[in-house]
Amino acid sequence: MAAELQRLVDSLGSQMRRSVAVDDQYIRLLAYTSHTRDVDTARIGSILRRSVPAELKDYIAMQGAAQAADLFTLPANPAVGLEVARIGVPVRFEQKLLGYLWLLASDGEVSPHDAEVLREAADEAARILHREHVAGELAGDRERGLVRNLLSTDHALREEAAQTLVEEEWVVVGPVTVLVATLSHARDEPIGERGRLALRIAIDHGRRRLPPGHGLVLHRPDHSVLVAAWPEGRAVNVDYLAGEVHGRLMTEAAPADGRGWVGSSTTQRFLADAHTGYLEARRAAEVARITGALGPTVSYARLGVFAMLAKLPPDELADSIHPGMRRLLNSVDHRELVETLTAYFDNAADVKRTASQLHIHRATLYQRLRRAEDVTGLKLSHGDDRLAAHLGLKLAQLVP
Repeated sequence: MAAELQRLVDSLGSQMRRSVAVDDQYIRLLAYTSHTRDVDTARIGSILRRSVPAELKDYIAMQGAAQAADLFTLPANPAVGLEVARIGVPVRFEQKLLGYLWLLASDGEVSPHDAEVLREAADEAARILHREHVAGELAGDRERGLVRNLLSTDHALREEAAQTLVEEEWVVVGPVTVLVATLSHARDEPIGERGRLALRIAIDHGRRRLPPGHGLVLHRPDHSVLVAAWPEGRAVNVDYLAGEVHGRLMTEAAPADGRGWVGSSTTQRFLADAHTGYLEARRAAEVARITGALGPTVSYARLGVFAMLAKLPPDELADSIHPGMRRLLNSVDHRELVETLTAYFDNAADVKRTASQLHIHRATLYQRLRRAEDVTGLKLSHGDDRLAAHLGLKLAQLVP
């Protein structure tokens, strides 16, 4: 499709003697001609990053571009990087919007003859994009089914899917690492349409950072998955890959979609073991989302005690908290004591370091610890009680 669409754009640009570009319906650049005049920030950004900021997408939507039936003008708006107005033509196939064909208004007005040429080009672009969409859907359905089986709980399905994926050359043979990306959302509720689109784009961006045949993807209602395969002996830079996915996720997600997290698994030796990696990566992403204390990209290997605690259902987590700690945690009057205990345990009960971190005198710290003992009924000088208090704080971070 890329070559066919580029030939169309090149021919149109040569015929009209002006700059031409085609975006998909999400304002992602698909093809463009060289520019004979200065271009603006929006065009430079779309060429370099193959994407535009959410603010520009919102501006285009507010101007009614998606509802346009024919040529329309998109006024300049320097605040979103659009220093030059655009002349746009919607690209539709059987009324379904597939993208836009753009001209720079700075190249001059569009004559009636050129307008007709543009309409014909938009129709041809629609046919090209529709063929690609159908082909992509067929291939996507096949991949989704195989990856879904690869990550299932059924051992036989996983083995069969792994063998088929290799035999049909969807992916190379080698160890795998799994990444899971998610956005902030209410428990047991799917992410909104815009958030799911951001997750798709971010995970697809991660796959493009890999060599061909080294990545498999699967999109689910509240998260998206990337299975990265690595031939034996090849170094795995999982932190870089997770950072790339998270960076793109935050670029694509609107402020209303909130924060995002990417969890990564340990390396699994065989493709058929991707299910284990998927559980690890999902657990890492969920723990990071729930606690908000581990950063936006988290590897399962860095979860520590959270890896064990996250395996428990939420009801069991809540019931496992010491009654005295529940009393402390549930009271808005004791937030200061909770903060103090958290710092105290995180600093391995080092009084000097904890007092310094909290910017208080050591005598004040001792006073707060005694108050925490009074509220909880625990004695921090006793090993079992100290463990119950520390574990209670960790468990509380995982309880919705």
